[in-house]
Amino acid sequence: MTNAVTYSVSEGIADIVLTRPPVNALDLVTVREIIAALRRATADTAVGAVVISSGTPRRFCAGLDLDQVQGKSVAEMHTLLSALYVELHDVQLALGKPSIAAVAGAARGAGMTLSISCDVIVAGEKATFGYPEIDVGLIPGIHFVHLPRIIGKHRAFELLFSGRSFDAAEAASLGLVSKIVPDADVLAEAHKLARTFAAKSPQVMRLARAAFGRACDMDYRKNVAEIVEAFCTIASTSDSQEGVNAFAAKRSPVWKPR
Repeated sequence: MTNAVTYSVSEGIADIVLTRPPVNALDLVTVREIIAALRRATADTAVGAVVISSGTPRRFCAGLDLDQVQGKSVAEMHTLLSALYVELHDVQLALGKPSIAAVAGAARGAGMTLSISCDVIVAGEKATFGYPEIDVGLIPGIHFVHLPRIIGKHRAFELLFSGRSFDAAEAASLGLVSKIVPDADVLAEAHKLARTFAAKSPQVMRLARAAFGRACDMDYRKNVAEIVEAFCTIASTSDSQEGVNAFAAKRSPVWKPR
């Protein structure tokens, strides 16, 4: 592990903590470290549940590090998305034990991808969520696949294409969050749930969770392949590069005329 991700095990719970200030933005190295930590938890028979949290105050994960998109080739973006959309999904599916996202602070874009990859999301009262990619000329691709199934087509479209942020109460009302607790209690509540899950039969949990994952898959691999292509096509456009460059320069983007 590098300083971006820490891994520890205590009382049967594996803690994976993001520590990449200021906002825990995900680059390829960090995504691969998260995947490696999940694989480590998979192989450890002493681990009964996994908690993913942030060591950065007021931030869970702000999304992709835009350096990973700015001026990058289609092949480079394919590599990043393969890790974030496919490998992360596969390692979570094969984990064999429950995973819980403890979201205290802001979760955006790829931070939503990371939290949604878990089985349960515990959020703080002041946690906020959103899909701001459209504002910089990108798309929250993976969320095109699963968000309409969770909250319905029309509500999903409004969130994905407006780019607006929303609070924990709205996230819970939409079914995106499992439980809301005071901000100071997020990690403790996540650990409490983890202990509940870890107390179950490991064999039954492994088999039942795998069956649950297959039932919820609904052609994920087929759909995500199409979304990866769409993301790469959009990210290579001049408007997308303008959006990313404008964000980096802290200015408003100038889009091409309709």
